[in-house]
Amino acid sequence: MSRNQYDIDLDKNPANYQPLSPLSYLARSAGVFPDQVAIVHGSLRRTYREFYARSRKLASALAQRGIGRGDTVTVMLANTPAMLECHYGVPMTGGVLNTLNTRLDAQVLAFTFDHAETKILITDREFSPVIKEALSLAKVKPLVIDYDDPEYSGLGERLGKIEYEELVAAGDENYAWSLPPDEWDAIALNYTSGTTGDPKGVVYHHRGAALLAMGNIVTASMAKHPVYLWTLPMFHCNGWCFPWSLSVVAGTHVCLRQVRAAQMFDLIATHKVTHLCGAPIVMATLLNAPDDEKKPLPHVVEFFTAAAPPPEAVLAAMKDAGFNVTHLYGLTECYGPTVVNDWNTDWDALSLAEQAAKKARQGVAYAVLDALDVKDPETMQPVPRDGTTIGEVMMRGNVVMRGYLKNKKATDSAFEGGWFHTGDLGVMYPDGYVQLKDRSKDIIISGGENISSIEVEDALFKHPAVGGAAVVAKPDDKWGETPCAFVELKPGKTATADELIAWCRDNLARYKVPRHVVFTELPKTSTGKVQKFRLREMAKAV
Repeated sequence: MSRNQYDIDLDKNPANYQPLSPLSYLARSAGVFPDQVAIVHGSLRRTYREFYARSRKLASALAQRGIGRGDTVTVMLANTPAMLECHYGVPMTGGVLNTLNTRLDAQVLAFTFDHAETKILITDREFSPVIKEALSLAKVKPLVIDYDDPEYSGLGERLGKIEYEELVAAGDENYAWSLPPDEWDAIALNYTSGTTGDPKGVVYHHRGAALLAMGNIVTASMAKHPVYLWTLPMFHCNGWCFPWSLSVVAGTHVCLRQVRAAQMFDLIATHKVTHLCGAPIVMATLLNAPDDEKKPLPHVVEFFTAAAPPPEAVLAAMKDAGFNVTHLYGLTECYGPTVVNDWNTDWDALSLAEQAAKKARQGVAYAVLDALDVKDPETMQPVPRDGTTIGEVMMRGNVVMRGYLKNKKATDSAFEGGWFHTGDLGVMYPDGYVQLKDRSKDIIISGGENISSIEVEDALFKHPAVGGAAVVAKPDDKWGETPCAFVELKPGKTATADELIAWCRDNLARYKVPRHVVFTELPKTSTGKVQKFRLREMAKAV
């Protein structure tokens, strides 16, 4: 009988094994760098000592109100100090943080409240109108806590009986939180933009959050005390886990409610920002700013983007402006970006056109992602590494979600064959770099937001004059992609493009509304399926 000597009397115990969790990163920075500025928001400055103490007070106050392991705390917040504190205070109780997309409509938000079984809702008063409507539609009745951000100058109705600062003040800064009993415990819940039916709830675990937070530090080459500007919404994949990442290196979070060029340049110059992330719209906002709003950058600023690869002209303009752009790729199901276009210095000698071709690729796996491949989804065999053969992009590793909440069928389908099926189609090059070629689910990525073509088509179909509709992505220098609708009218019916766009505005979140409507006979296969690849080509000429 074989015997492994390393299995004898060498067991796990509290001294040599603790669950991985990003919560420990904040505790460490508060202990090692207590006076380091952790958060900047307008005139407000908070140190790591204060950040940690307030997170513990928030956890204590939530626990007093019954939040414990597996309870959902939903937040509707902009990029504010409260959002950062929720990323620690909620999971310190064992609760699960559900960050809401601030651009969604009331019906989707109501579905989210019910599906997540929200027990407490923390909401910024800016979003009171849509939250009030969503609460009236939802079956659950969570405890509502209002957040009054001093940097918000507008008015907003109070929906709850307690304000966020009152809640935190009632907590104990010495709250004895603990690491989760199992690193597989849920830490966050994020909803996808569904391609069919309702959005799916993506469940993150402490282990994955801890690893991707660390992976960001490696990928971004972050040294000690970086300064990070929050142009990426923190509600999006938990800000790609950067709320947890910066605690690894005791960095400074510079909060930003709205992406405006003058304020971005001012904050970059004033606080010597080193890193920021964002969609093409953020780059366009910076590049197209009037000269009187621009300020000299204190140094080369690292910019990470994860939407469609930026055009060559945009990359050149960003470089001239003082930004070094790195292209990332990922999905909600893998905590945000897990693929990076790692630049090989040998490529510096290539022509600009050849460099642009290299930069257009999505790249290689993060160090914390076990494997990235392009496979035939039927045989599960890797496609040839020829840069031509198309297959499905698949991933495997610790930074892939636990699964979809209350949706075993979708979870099993996503993990079929022991790999996460992204639904994106791509090719693999001989050097191991992946490039996307299409999105099998026809998701449109506009300004970093996912838009379901089916959802937009459904809205168009509800118009009494529309007999057929198909929506595809149209390339856009500013937004990356925007929805372009192709419509067949019913016999004897009339409608204008402006009328249909206005119709969509009444039935969809504004960022999902088509920018262009083209009246045409939809190209179809012999079986009647719309040929969207032809429509994508047509959209380029619109």
